[in-house]
Amino acid sequence: MARDEQLKKYWDYIVTSLSDKFADGDQLDLDAIIYLIGVQELGQLHRRFKKDDKLNLMHIAICRLLEPYGYYEFDHVDADGWPHYTIKEQLPALKAGEQSILMKEAIVQYFSERDFIPEEL
Repeated sequence: MARDEQLKKYWDYIVTSLSDKFADGDQLDLDAIIYLIGVQELGQLHRRFKKDDKLNLMHIAICRLLEPYGYYEFDHVDADGWPHYTIKEQLPALKAGEQSILMKEAIVQYFSERDFIPEEL
């Protein structure tokens, strides 16, 4: 199976599974999934977040997702329990579609590492 087909199959599985669990079946978009990863990485699952916190959660998720690609490195957790990352390498200039594919690949890798995607898929 081609790499793009495999990515699409895994991506569709992640979207469907998370949408069923967190959005009553309404389809979550890329930003919503990034937000959920940020909440997971923060570990404060049952807390309500302000608008600024939501942006920070998405930043945490993006840093965590791009860490294996060498763009960010985990630095520390602050007194409030928020993880902080440092930039190791600037992201290359990517078109919107390329950014989307990079993030989808990173999300698939993230969920694969957590055994969220069944092997038989």
